[in-house]
Amino acid sequence: MRRATLEVGGGEDRAAAQGRARALVELAVCYGLILLTIWTARPMQRWLYWTALVWVVLTTITSFSGWKALGFRRAGFLGSVWVVLAAGVLAAVATVLASDLQTLHTPHGLRDWLRTFGGYAVWSLMQQFLLQGYFLLRLLRLIPNPKWAALAAASLFAIAHLPNPILTPITLLWGVVACMVFLRARNIYPLAIAHAIFGVCIAVTFPGPVVHNMRVGLGYLHYHAPRPLHLSQSDQSVSTVACVMAEAPTRRRARQARP
Repeated sequence: MRRATLEVGGGEDRAAAQGRARALVELAVCYGLILLTIWTARPMQRWLYWTALVWVVLTTITSFSGWKALGFRRAGFLGSVWVVLAAGVLAAVATVLASDLQTLHTPHGLRDWLRTFGGYAVWSLMQQFLLQGYFLLRLLRLIPNPKWAALAAASLFAIAHLPNPILTPITLLWGVVACMVFLRARNIYPLAIAHAIFGVCIAVTFPGPVVHNMRVGLGYLHYHAPRPLHLSQSDQSVSTVACVMAEAPTRRRARQARP
């Protein structure tokens, strides 16, 4: 009896160790691909982007534990909707301050708003999936303390926004808050909505030359020409974790040719 118990316990330990090893490999490869994508110019950047995307999709499918575990569920929404309200209040205050400081720059009309920020709203959901549904869930297998796992996930998220001095500390703070809220409510939708609000707020309140049009990595270093309307879906993709390929240096010539 005792021998059978030891064998069962040993099997569980091996399974847990294999799970941790798999989580570490998936996390390391994914994050490495993301950083390479952010810091590589085209045409290699495009290939790295699609490689990272395929890796995320395949590893998510092979370790799929259900949509609810990833935060795609109805339960917990009302319990974390305060994050959306807080983001709205902070965005309103920032907008008023930017208006007084004459740094506010917004699209004209609903159509321009949707064209400029519609895609970013979708990308906000994708970012929160990467942060909570991918990185945090794997870090929880590696780090026993949920708070430390949340801090580690937020730190990875912030590092991916280097060397932008505005976005890096903001994403660190937001990453910690978002991960802690996710651990309590396990719902990704309010976090994605709040993320979109914060992103749009930064885009319309900070001057383009200050925040470098919300670019990160190589796109931040290559920024040099402000535009009247500084955020489009292409540009916003660069301020995110993976979709940086649109900020390749080969696009600068086309941007410079615009009036």
